Amino acid sequence: MILPGRRIPLPLIILLVFPLLWLLWLGMYVISPGPTAAAERIEVFIPPSTSLAGIEKILAAEGVIHDDPRFTMLALLTGAASRLRAGEYAFFPEKKPLEIIRQLKEGKVLYRPVTIPEGTELAGVAAILAAGDWVDKHRFLELGRDPELLAEAGITAESFEGYLFPDTYRLSKSQLDEAGIIRMMVKRQQEVFAEIVGGVAAIPRGLTPHEVITLASIVEKETGIPAERPLVASVFLNRLAKNMRLQADPTVRYGLQNKTEQLTRRQLTRSSPYNTYLVSGLPPGPIANPGRASIEAVLSPAETDYLYFVAKDGQSHHFSRSLKEHNRAVAKFRKTQ
Repeated sequence: MILPGRRIPLPLIILLVFPLLWLLWLGMYVISPGPTAAAERIEVFIPPSTSLAGIEKILAAEGVIHDDPRFTMLALLTGAASRLRAGEYAFFPEKKPLEIIRQLKEGKVLYRPVTIPEGTELAGVAAILAAGDWVDKHRFLELGRDPELLAEAGITAESFEGYLFPDTYRLSKSQLDEAGIIRMMVKRQQEVFAEIVGGVAAIPRGLTPHEVITLASIVEKETGIPAERPLVASVFLNRLAKNMRLQADPTVRYGLQNKTEQLTRRQLTRSSPYNTYLVSGLPPGPIANPGRASIEAVLSPAETDYLYFVAKDGQSHHFSRSLKEHNRAVAKFRKTQ
């Protein structure tokens, strides 16, 4: 107890005043906005396992926060210090430090759209993802044939070719590795396949799900015209029913080392499991990753008796019921090309 008329010791004054000044100093920081910036938003990547001090250093260097030790103090006092998540973030200029800490704590990372076009092969998927720095291309291709990962997904095939659903995905850096992205794409493919199968009475000609995906990949590569897909599917299903070889150029090309080169007659006679000019039935697996429309075309093909088709103008096709009719169409349309 301090008696009247006695002076308060200086150490006690300091002991009482300093915490108040410290709280005031910290409180001013809490309500103060971050730095101004010319950009509408500041994109920052926080690598995994970055310490609190490292996060503060990155944010200050990028102009998200002021270079001030109070950021660390605030993170510690709020209990968020050990819960700040790695990833890519988009911060708006002049955000208050508590808002920055909350965004990092909740992991509100930046998601970017990545589109895999229909008919992209496994190697093409790896190239697209690697170009965006989402994956290591060689690691992705390695996992694309990994027996354990295939078994985990319930796929009895040599690779994930055909099972990486072409779609637009929203990805965030450091959230998924190569295996995680493969799992995500396969899960989407399985969801879409189940939706389509649920809408048909039965799978045509007793095909297995793997054979459906294989045939859908061939349809995908044969035509980019939506209205033609059920017709192309009907041709191949009719040929399979009659034990006729599919004679599909895209399967032959898939079996080549250089898949972009122009097919020659010599290549059509080269032995390969994917050369459907020589091998009866379907090739051993898909030759690309088919989209929904091509899978639907195989499961709900047009009802035709067509057995042949030939390109008319580099895009659309002429369909024929007999070899004689087909040969006439080939002669006609090759003259106009």
